[in-house]
Amino acid sequence: MRIDIITVLPELIKSPFEASILKRAIEKGLVEVHFHNLRDYTTNNYKTIDDYQFGGGAGMVMMIEPIDKCITHLKSQRDYDELIYMTPDGERFDQGIANKLSLSKNIIILCGHYKGVDQRVRDHFITREISIGDYVLSGGELGAAVLCDAVIRLIPGVLNDETSALTDSFQDNLLAPPVYTRPADYKGWKVPEVLLSGNFPKIEKWREEEAFKRTKDRRPDLLEE
Repeated sequence: MRIDIITVLPELIKSPFEASILKRAIEKGLVEVHFHNLRDYTTNNYKTIDDYQFGGGAGMVMMIEPIDKCITHLKSQRDYDELIYMTPDGERFDQGIANKLSLSKNIIILCGHYKGVDQRVRDHFITREISIGDYVLSGGELGAAVLCDAVIRLIPGVLNDETSALTDSFQDNLLAPPVYTRPADYKGWKVPEVLLSGNFPKIEKWREEEAFKRTKDRRPDLLEE
């Protein structure tokens, strides 16, 4: 998979890809992540990529020309499955979307900033608009990092145990059950006996019941879906 991230602040988003699972995925050659500074695509001597909005109002707007030049340059080199714009008014990101995106070959992610992008960018270039939650961040960079982390970890070979991703919360519309590790008894706080029994069918049944119980208590809306 190749992911191209268009941003005004590449230094803000690079660090998550320089450690842990994302770094290993890149080093293994399972994913390529490229950062494109939007200021490199402006002809303005001051490297300006934003301007006042027509009709007045507070907040600057990202201009269409540098975005067009960057996207056109990238699309001249390869085909893309999705061109994603990170925006608070996009569809809510969830595990199902992450699963589908993990099957893609090439993705462009455009990080919004300021008051957002010229609407014509959204009308003529963007294929999918995604939000990571009902709140506003200073820019789309952190949201893009969240999206990439959720997607890349699903690519076969990224995790040491590929079944791990399949048992994550939300994969089957349930939250994950409680997990424990050694010691089995710590200050009198004991691990459930069933997990020490070695009876794997019984353990699986316990995990399913606990996942259902946790979901019912904390996220009943998932059960309705």
